[in-house]
Amino acid sequence: MKFALITGSSGGIGSSTALKLAEEGWNLYLHYHTNERAVEDLLPKLEGWGVEAIPIRADLSSPKEVERLVDSIFQLDAIIYCSGNSSWGLFQDHTEVEMDEMINLHVKSPLLLVQKLLPKIIERKGGIVMVSSIWGQIGAACEVVYSTVKGAQLAFVKSLSKELALSGVRVNAVAPGVVDTAMMSGFSDDDQHSLSDEIPMGRFAQPNEVADSIQFLLSSKSTYITGQTLSVNGGWHT
Repeated sequence: MKFALITGSSGGIGSSTALKLAEEGWNLYLHYHTNERAVEDLLPKLEGWGVEAIPIRADLSSPKEVERLVDSIFQLDAIIYCSGNSSWGLFQDHTEVEMDEMINLHVKSPLLLVQKLLPKIIERKGGIVMVSSIWGQIGAACEVVYSTVKGAQLAFVKSLSKELALSGVRVNAVAPGVVDTAMMSGFSDDDQHSLSDEIPMGRFAQPNEVADSIQFLLSSKSTYITGQTLSVNGGWHT
């Protein structure tokens, strides 16, 4: 039996990843923070695959709540860190509180979480996948803080993968471009059309397309891949 922890499982990418892994027989720890309804809606869909799904609530913008999540985990074969939010605006207008929240959610909490769960992952020779962003690779004006923390995730993947390679643990990342999730709801229709026109494939990614990439990185088809960032961006900014 295999168990995966998916943080941010109430979001579009997290829930799609849960469904993909359940189809392959993975049992799941489903982390969420505020969107309990989305997890409740997800559970019946997962039951159809006959897997165990355990919801766990924690606010990962507060590193103190990492322990609550860790204490709920027993057997573990994979960590998929999907938790995150974005911030928009001029860098000079961001407050220190906003910066701290972004750093905690995207950097400090995942580092603490992985560190505390590593003995279980090493025991099972498991895998870790971080869901970063295209902005972590190339940076974006008006998303400086977000780009910074997403870039830190990619540096974490590169360095930790080297440290764990001989332990049989693989560490990788996916870097989506624009994904058709609730995160895009703050953009007007005109803004979304303009954005999609910039992408060579002419559309946003669907959450299940990112989930397919995560599934691949945890599968037996990627056993010699570690320390890599898989860009899922429709040819945008490549």
